Amino acid sequence: MRFLRDLRPAAFAFAPWTAAILTLAAGVMLLASGATPSEPVRFMRLIQITPVYLIETAHFLSSLLGLVLVLLSFGLRARLDAAWYATIGVLLLSATLALLKGFNWEETAALVSLAVLIAPFHGAFPRNARLSRMEITPGWLFSAACAVVGAGLLGLWSFQHSDYADRPWWRVMADADAERAVRAWAGAAIVLLAFGLWRLFVSAATPPVVGETDPDFEQVRSILAKAEIAEPGSNLALLGDKRFLFSASGESFLMFGVRGRAWVALGAPVGRRDERQELLWRFRELADSHAARPGVHGLNAEDLPEIVELGFAIQKVGETAAVPLETFSMEGRKRGTARRAARKLKEAGATFEVIEGEAVAALMPALQAISDEWLSHHAGGEKGFSMGGFWPRYVQEFPIAVVRMGGEVMAFATLWTTASRSAFSMDLMRYADVAPNNIMDFLFVELIEWGRLEGYEAFEFGIAPLAGLDDRPLAPIMSRVGRLLFERGEEIYNFQGVRRYKDKYDPLWQPRYCAAPHKWSIPWLMADVGLLSSGGVSGLSKRPKKADEASREAPEPTAPQPAETA
Repeated sequence: MRFLRDLRPAAFAFAPWTAAILTLAAGVMLLASGATPSEPVRFMRLIQITPVYLIETAHFLSSLLGLVLVLLSFGLRARLDAAWYATIGVLLLSATLALLKGFNWEETAALVSLAVLIAPFHGAFPRNARLSRMEITPGWLFSAACAVVGAGLLGLWSFQHSDYADRPWWRVMADADAERAVRAWAGAAIVLLAFGLWRLFVSAATPPVVGETDPDFEQVRSILAKAEIAEPGSNLALLGDKRFLFSASGESFLMFGVRGRAWVALGAPVGRRDERQELLWRFRELADSHAARPGVHGLNAEDLPEIVELGFAIQKVGETAAVPLETFSMEGRKRGTARRAARKLKEAGATFEVIEGEAVAALMPALQAISDEWLSHHAGGEKGFSMGGFWPRYVQEFPIAVVRMGGEVMAFATLWTTASRSAFSMDLMRYADVAPNNIMDFLFVELIEWGRLEGYEAFEFGIAPLAGLDDRPLAPIMSRVGRLLFERGEEIYNFQGVRRYKDKYDPLWQPRYCAAPHKWSIPWLMADVGLLSSGGVSGLSKRPKKADEASREAPEPTAPQPAETA
């Protein structure tokens, strides 16, 4: 008994796929049985005690139920609770019909045995989604169509190579048994065609991009304001370039972007912890129903159990730096330069302030001028998706940390806060050309102290891309390539410089991951994230303007446009 108890977890882990394969086989068996000749002796005995209309009905329905089992196998693979119930019911009904259509007791025994085999594994199908949300992609529909066509060809071959072999095929088709087989096969084909058209036209539409004028945008704000589970980066939901899936309770959301066939979720669901798994499954199902390529970017270690449940491959893409505020101190050799720079700037008259609400709107012209000046020296223009940009509406959503010298704003940073105060971070960090050296060190030092006084547990410095990847002989190829870029790719991005700058604050380094259905699709996922963030290939190729050109040609800021979809 103990041995059986030890085997139980493994049996439940294999149950969805095993049940799906066996159910698919049972469905194909019923389709083939309905399209092939009946056993003459058994049929003659049956027709003596059973009305003809009942035999005809049982024969026709048995083929339709075979098609239903083929489709339900996809629901079993997805571990749907409703698919388990439906499969048990269809198997038992099909077992009864197998006797009525020709005393096919072998089919009855096989179908009942399968129902008995699946019945104890109800716990392996925990997902409470409706059957209408079952994953039926174009690929699965094509597979089902192949099963139906194969059954029809098998039936044609069987009738031509049985007792009817000496008769032409058009005379064979006129036989009552052949007519019955053709009706059953044609019925299954028509039902499959109707189901395919239904899935084509009534499958859930891609959620639209949610912007300031949408009611859902206020719901996003409401969820962020009270989220049980949220990271500072969850505030990118307010950028106005995302699509959203909301939980049934309306207290959680998952945000994602679409670029061509790529659907990229940014981070794990935000809101209630108990709703995360269902939202992730809905995201994958919705992507599958559109034949899209799903992926998730920006995951932390705590998110991985839910992602593993989706069957996704996982790749580390870097590390984030977080400073625990309760134990942090500016003392120490590493922070000597930052400490001295902050003290000198304070003595020179630098002041720090965090402003919110209407005060941000009043200061917007000064912030806009600094942002335009800063942007003129940096390639790529404003970003989006995984990075914030200077869009006045977006900037006013957050508290702003401001550094002044002589009453003039010299630098600012937008702050991402969380409802639980578990952590806060900076989004945009920009400074004027005339700002003193090391002004950002002063801003960091003051921000850390502000966060401690406000009761935050940690200050996040953001991600160091490709940091912490291994270059061991047996490490994944993605990790080895990433490590090579980290060490040799300084001309592309200052990978090591970013890591060194953040390291002087002695942060806790935490891994960050991305995930996709297949390992080979992860490079495509990373490319899609880059293109979504930069606004496409044209955004990547933008070069910084010269300072005098920027002052003459600075355009009016507009809201970021969502990435173009194919």
